[in-house]
Amino acid sequence: MTNTVSKHPKGLPYLFFTEMWERFGYYLMLGIFFLYMTDIDKGGLALEKKEASDIFGTYIALVFITPFIGGLLADRVLGYRLSISIGGILMGLGYMCLAIPGETTFYIALALMIIGNGFFKPNISTLLGNLYNEDPYKANKDAGYNIFYMGINIGAFICNFFAAYLRNNFGWGYAFFAAGIGMFIGIAIFWAGSKHYKQVDVIKPTKPEDMGVGKILGIVLLPAVIAGVLGWFIPGNIFGSDSTDAFIFGAIPIVLFYISLYVRSNEEDKKPIAALLAIMGVVVIFWAIFKQNGTALTTWAESYTNRELPAAVVAPAKALGMIQEIPYKKDSVVLVDNQFRPIKDSQGKAVKVIDYPHYYKNLAKEDFPAEGESAQLISTELFQSINPFFVVLLTPLVVGFFAWSRRKGIEPSTPGKIFWGLIITALSTTVMIAAVSVGMNGTEKVSAWWLIGTYGVITVGELCLSPMGLSLVSKLAPPRLTALMMGGWMLSTSIGNKLSGVLASLWDTYENKQYFFVVNCVIVLVAAVGIFLMLKWLSKIINHHAKTPNHEAKSTQTQAPQKQTSN
Repeated sequence: MTNTVSKHPKGLPYLFFTEMWERFGYYLMLGIFFLYMTDIDKGGLALEKKEASDIFGTYIALVFITPFIGGLLADRVLGYRLSISIGGILMGLGYMCLAIPGETTFYIALALMIIGNGFFKPNISTLLGNLYNEDPYKANKDAGYNIFYMGINIGAFICNFFAAYLRNNFGWGYAFFAAGIGMFIGIAIFWAGSKHYKQVDVIKPTKPEDMGVGKILGIVLLPAVIAGVLGWFIPGNIFGSDSTDAFIFGAIPIVLFYISLYVRSNEEDKKPIAALLAIMGVVVIFWAIFKQNGTALTTWAESYTNRELPAAVVAPAKALGMIQEIPYKKDSVVLVDNQFRPIKDSQGKAVKVIDYPHYYKNLAKEDFPAEGESAQLISTELFQSINPFFVVLLTPLVVGFFAWSRRKGIEPSTPGKIFWGLIITALSTTVMIAAVSVGMNGTEKVSAWWLIGTYGVITVGELCLSPMGLSLVSKLAPPRLTALMMGGWMLSTSIGNKLSGVLASLWDTYENKQYFFVVNCVIVLVAAVGIFLMLKWLSKIINHHAKTPNHEAKSTQTQAPQKQTSN
């Protein structure tokens, strides 16, 4: 037992549970966000799927673009512990603010969550990496990130059960408020473990070629804001919506800044920065597909999946608040076509008719309840727990497989793992292609096992890619730029998240939903080919960097000593 514990630093459990509770709040909110925006019966925002997908994609994009600023300020000014604390408090307040009805509070809440995530997300990953930069933990960095990633997904798994219970029994606001409580629990745990990572919370000295914080904010952030505003107000839509135009225009100065890091870097830093930028560019596509779980796959779960539970589990599920009851009786409903698209009148208003609830539109007749009775359905957001469940279940297996392959001398390189992650992600889309075929393009509901299978496959791809990317940033980034480069990894996630919203917003334009998933498959395969062509080059850089791990220390011996942040 002693040998096992010594492989990992004492700060790991605290960071593990901090991230677990932070992700509890984040994914609780995210699991019901699309449902809340499209709900027309129980106090939701009653938005169309296209508009809700756009807002969803923009939100999950912005929460991953602000780490650029949060990482920079942590590296140069605030340190990691203070940045994480600020971010967690802002996010907790944002979740609670989302519980207050009204359009103004809705957007204030989103702003608080977006800014808070920028301070929190890159810096807790960097702090973890710093712990593993110390002996005797270096060799276990990949395993440490996999364990950390499992903590993320425990939080993501359990949160949806709370969300279902609270929104089914009390309303949307109670569920959002619970997300805030979870975040504050995480911050309390983080503060309790502060002494175990105090020694690695350091502000690194800059080099002559490094740009000052004020200059970066002036020539990167300000232009990004101006470009985003211009993108929003440009007449018409270049990329499909005002928010997409604003995001793309606003992201350009930040992308150019990261490219400038490579251009201005010395010879020692150029290759690792180039390798990181190349991988970041490729993994954009993974996130564009993966993050459709909150939009396209939620739509599939809501309208195209038979969610009725076996009679034996209805009672306990109902007691836990996991059940949605859909009465089989006529009422006033929005008229929809065979793909659940609202039909509008000449003024653009949704046409309402007296009919049965939409759930019964493509349900097999033999599955109908008696007139006046209700179908007992599992809440849609619980499908969001399938992916984190598989992460928790499969992480030990994946870590064990890579440990076995390492002993046999056949372990793929970190870029090789990312390549296989993309290939497996492409396979996950083929499961949905088959599901559409079995359901005859949505005319009949299909078994929930199709979604479960899709999530199972893409989870294996995720475990090969996402924690490996975090580990790679920690390994390759020049130490004084680690959080900033972690922010760059989040930027690639941000762009992918926005692209996921763009792709999902096209759902209603596909008459045959198979083509929707075929397009996803092709996009991922192109990305896989891209990283395959770079494997030899990337492996060479990583191997060289591994042999000279102390180059930064040598290059900064003449600089001022590192400054340790205060408590």
